[in-house]
Amino acid sequence: MRTFLFSVILIFNLGIIQAADADWGKTGHRATAEIAENNLNKKAQEAIEDILEGRSLAFVANYADDIKSDPDYRKYGPWHYVNIHPDSKEYIDEEASEDGDLVQAIRKCVEVLKDKNATRAEKQFHLKMLVHFVGDLHQPFHVGHASDKGGNDIQVRWFNDGSNIHRVWDSEMINFYQMSYTELAINTKDLSKAEKKSVQSGKLLDWVYESRKMAEELYAGVDNGDKLGYSYMYEHMPTVLNQLQKGGLRLAKILNDIYS
Repeated sequence: MRTFLFSVILIFNLGIIQAADADWGKTGHRATAEIAENNLNKKAQEAIEDILEGRSLAFVANYADDIKSDPDYRKYGPWHYVNIHPDSKEYIDEEASEDGDLVQAIRKCVEVLKDKNATRAEKQFHLKMLVHFVGDLHQPFHVGHASDKGGNDIQVRWFNDGSNIHRVWDSEMINFYQMSYTELAINTKDLSKAEKKSVQSGKLLDWVYESRKMAEELYAGVDNGDKLGYSYMYEHMPTVLNQLQKGGLRLAKILNDIYS
């Protein structure tokens, strides 16, 4: 009986940990990865298939979250977000976190993937991380305020359940939408080549500032204790879907550039 109770408690606790650690949710990250895979050129497809030993980008999209519970990988925790001081309009390398951040993480992953001397294991690890981090970049609250932990401290009600605004954007809206990652990836906006090129234009910091601006607008629209539900979904779910698509197209651009 004691063993049974321990098992139940352990499973329950693991469920809490996984729910708290999700960003874009597993479904959202896989949708972004699937969109990216559908927009890879032939060279990138072949290189990635070799590095991942035939597995898809969607299959590895949540690896960076999955390893959080392993003490050996705790140092990568700060890589999931970037905090820019509210009074600053720019990301300044000299003032960047010594523990690393989302900008440094993406740069490092690209650097390793371009390095001809990097081992296969190093390339595989950093490719898995890159897929996830580009997804994180397009969840606005991953470029939020350090003071409230990217919206994690802004407590809200999601329908009748307690939540926070970061979690609402991470997973609550996507889960409520009840589509698989493949359905989300298929049902994206039908963009022309010119429109895709426009989405993929700019550099990493341009995309950071874009998410930061969106985060500020979202902060202005929510207060502690707000009850969010159907109207919030109606207003913001199109933006969630748009961000998933942007993340996928931009991840494809990064990978195509690496292997061109």
